[in-house]
Amino acid sequence: MHLLQRTSSYFAPPYLSLLLLPLMLLGCSTNHKETSTAGDLSVTAQKKSTNSQYSLPETLHKNLLKNMIWVEGGSFEMGSDAEQARKRERPAHQVSLDGFYISKFELTQDIFQQIMGWNNSYYQCANCPVNNVSWFNMQLFIERLNIATGKRFSLPTEAQWEYAAKGGQQTKGYKYSGSNNIADVAWYSDNAKRQSHPVGLKNPNELGLYDMTGNLWEFCQDNMSRSVYRMPREHNPFYGNKPTDGSYSKQKAMKVIRGGGYEFSATENLVFMRDGATNNVRMADIGYRLVMEKN
Repeated sequence: MHLLQRTSSYFAPPYLSLLLLPLMLLGCSTNHKETSTAGDLSVTAQKKSTNSQYSLPETLHKNLLKNMIWVEGGSFEMGSDAEQARKRERPAHQVSLDGFYISKFELTQDIFQQIMGWNNSYYQCANCPVNNVSWFNMQLFIERLNIATGKRFSLPTEAQWEYAAKGGQQTKGYKYSGSNNIADVAWYSDNAKRQSHPVGLKNPNELGLYDMTGNLWEFCQDNMSRSVYRMPREHNPFYGNKPTDGSYSKQKAMKVIRGGGYEFSATENLVFMRDGATNNVRMADIGYRLVMEKN
């Protein structure tokens, strides 16, 4: 099955999204402790912003930083050779990463709307994950968020995402992110009632991250390739085009999405599973999670 190509001006209502999702994703089945945070980082950068048009209220700003979890760098086994693994997820291979901050929650609608001035998400609430936003839309949001905060946020690379989902250096080798029982950690086809839910209602994984399995699929920075695991890059791997000026590529491309979603079964939400969607598509069950540079 191949990705359904659509323009960024189109967004599907929830019922249509559910019908189209098996076509949108690359070959899913027919259903398609102690942590450290960035909360102590200064919020005065907001006042020093060179563009006062983009800002966050101090409470939102503090909460955003407080919810960034430090992930200690290290090595891990990316991909899988398990029986359920498809060719795109094989072979398992060793990868090492530098440390990074990642949000304990999927990006919520209150922060997105404050920065962008609009919110087209389905299932709206302040603490619900933003959705129905294209990868391109999200890059613009991140540019403005970086101005508002003085920090350097981005989407995770696929390797960062998988390392964090598997628990980093605290991993216990679970099938899902944080448990071998999917119902403990995820909104999925058996309990979600065909919609996403507010963030943080299920149990977290070993690093204190919520909803890394289920709820919404999450876009990564990388381009999607079915064969990239067979030509692995060992340290801080990234697959795609990254302009030297720190901006993002404006080319249409298929991007990696990870984590599974509320309309997918337990066997389709395993922590190593990967899929893709074009960077101009907007869907009710695709969202985002931020990472942040240390300095």
